[in-house]
Amino acid sequence: MMTDRSTEQADQQADQNAAIKDPDEWVTGDEPPTAAQESYLSTLAREAHADLPDDLTKAEASKRIDELQAKTGRGQ
Repeated sequence: MMTDRSTEQADQQADQNAAIKDPDEWVTGDEPPTAAQESYLSTLAREAHADLPDDLTKAEASKRIDELQAKTGRGQ
């Protein structure tokens, strides 16, 4: 049986979209940010001339990354 390539691609896209959750819904969202988040946030904040609070959660860090990416044009 042959699989239609466009159907296969659409299924993969749907799986990827389903995997993207709002950070407020993360089970681990209240934990401290990961080292990667902290490093990337530091870079983005420097480029955006923005200050970062010291007590961000993992979910807050994710949202701040999105905001700073929009401001700096990164991640597009």
